[in-house]
Amino acid sequence: MNQQDTARAWRLQGKEAGIHLYLSGAEGEMAALVGARVLGIPLALSIVPVTEWIDATEMASAAAVVVQVDADTPASIKRFERLVATTSETPVIAAAYEPPLALVRSLLRSGAHDVLPLPLSIEDIETSLAPLLEQIERKDVQTVAKTSRLVTVIKGQGGCGATALLSQLACRFAANEAAHGRDACLLDLDVQFGDVAFQLGLKPKLSLTDLLEAGSRLDGEMMRSVAVQHPSGLWVVASPPQMLPLESVTSDQLLAVVERAQRDFGTVFVDLPANWTHWSLSLVARSDRVLLVTELSVAGLHQARRQLDLLQEQELAEIPVDVVVNRFEKSLFRTVKTADIVTALGREASFTIANEPSVMTPAIDRGVPIDEVKRKSALGRDLDTLEAGLVSALRLER
Repeated sequence: MNQQDTARAWRLQGKEAGIHLYLSGAEGEMAALVGARVLGIPLALSIVPVTEWIDATEMASAAAVVVQVDADTPASIKRFERLVATTSETPVIAAAYEPPLALVRSLLRSGAHDVLPLPLSIEDIETSLAPLLEQIERKDVQTVAKTSRLVTVIKGQGGCGATALLSQLACRFAANEAAHGRDACLLDLDVQFGDVAFQLGLKPKLSLTDLLEAGSRLDGEMMRSVAVQHPSGLWVVASPPQMLPLESVTSDQLLAVVERAQRDFGTVFVDLPANWTHWSLSLVARSDRVLLVTELSVAGLHQARRQLDLLQEQELAEIPVDVVVNRFEKSLFRTVKTADIVTALGREASFTIANEPSVMTPAIDRGVPIDEVKRKSALGRDLDTLEAGLVSALRLER
């Protein structure tokens, strides 16, 4: 803590919804609370005077809140009562030094879940919150559902450029999200042929394998240590350095990784393997949007139709799927015409992406967004259209 800073300026809080402690100091034993976890939930410490108002939005996003109260300061007690009145969905616990019985009764009547003695201990917080664990977990799931988005990408056929398209789209999306204070992440779940990190010029030391093997140790800190950030702002979890058999990864493992990413990042993009597995179907089932990437060719449209039929057979027809025709060229001499898309798929393409290898290939070779290769291009305009359509479909405020 910089001694020149005010107490109000010092806050240790992460992305993960945790148990927020609002204390006037953290001397002695309480300093050990910094970075600790209670019931698997991280503690987030804020040093604030006992009479200073606390932002209600901070409290609303927390799993639970512990607020210091000074028995000899009426304004402190009044602040606590007002905070409880404005934070109905978050458990609020009072903490005080040697609180008299009359104060304890008054705080409980005002709506305090509990009153703990100061200095705080991990054991006291755990005992107080244990009965509320189910409620806290339920709130965490609801919060994730409200704030996160999951977008999965299906390859209509191998070699259709889906990974390159997704990488460029996600970089564009992340840069725009950063302007609104939100993060985006790309999980490369193609455990055999994934090369998102390579295409973006990243050299991560850790990969998806580390998250899969973490088990119960998987938390927000580990997720951020494995993910690497591209200059665009996009967080990337790289595919395993060695090929893994698809059946060696379980649904529970993958779902745990995706759920963790959704807690830590606003929108999560997932690059799926070309071959279907139980876990990839499970991820599609919980997606907010699916992008089916194909090409305007007989083989491409045939395979895309098979993918749509599979989703229908698996009772996933209600999942919103956007057909994206990649490497699209307008030509009077093409054997397959745009009108053939409806005939083959029973629907029109949602988006078309121009075929500009002179722009995409150098971008992949250099690991940069295409705008660094050519500022204005047909490919860039189509990516902008796709990104805007995705933002609208996900109901994100821009």
